[in-house]
Amino acid sequence: METSKIFIGYIIYLPIAITLTYFVSKTLFRNGKTFMIDIFKGKDDIALATNRLFEVGFYLLNIGWALLILKIDNYRFNDTYQNLIEILSFKIGGFSIYLGLMLFLNMYLFFRGRKKSKQKIPVVTQVIKPQSPNV
Repeated sequence: METSKIFIGYIIYLPIAITLTYFVSKTLFRNGKTFMIDIFKGKDDIALATNRLFEVGFYLLNIGWALLILKIDNYRFNDTYQNLIEILSFKIGGFSIYLGLMLFLNMYLFFRGRKKSKQKIPVVTQVIKPQSPNV
């Protein structure tokens, strides 16, 4: 009986974790596209490619983490539906907090990249004095 309730927990947890990851990713990288275009100074092809690579990395990292923390048995599951709901709320709540932190980390990186791209790089010029011939 315990195994079937754990399986029900997995059936509930996985779609929620994947949907949350999808929603946060789409929101972040749809809006992050503007930052990337600004950071890469209008070079749309590079900006969009970089944004897409960040999005794929975001998916891999977050879905990987969701799968890594999947195991319900680690939470002293005692074969009741009440315990299953409590464990799921803890897992989904913790994963939501983790996704929020990842969102803010990515926003920080977007803002930092934008700030760096706006800084003027000092141009160093070197004056070369002609050498007088040695006689």
